[in-house]
Amino acid sequence: TNLPIFKLKESTVRRRYSDFEWLRNELERESKVVVPPLPGKALLRQLPFRGDDGIFDDSFIEERKQALEQFINKVAGHPLAQNERCLHMFLQDEVIDKNYTPSKIRHT
Repeated sequence: TNLPIFKLKESTVRRRYSDFEWLRNELERESKVVVPPLPGKALLRQLPFRGDDGIFDDSFIEERKQALEQFINKVAGHPLAQNERCLHMFLQDEVIDKNYTPSKIRHT
């Protein structure tokens, strides 16, 4: 990112769908941000005897990845969300401390 509020210009983290759900819930609870919806759960893809790889199907993984990327880009681009500590943890910390104390990030 080139947004000055983020301490790292580049970061790589691994996140599960449940981590995205956590972030969305935290933003809704702690901020006045209207948070976009997440892509739907893949419940039907988890049924047995489907005849494909279900949630491990390459095309499903790519679609889910793109949808989650769109979600996080919208959230990270929102001026109010950028100040939330949960977003900074989600984007830049290796491990999310889900017992954190919600707070605002101050631009330095």
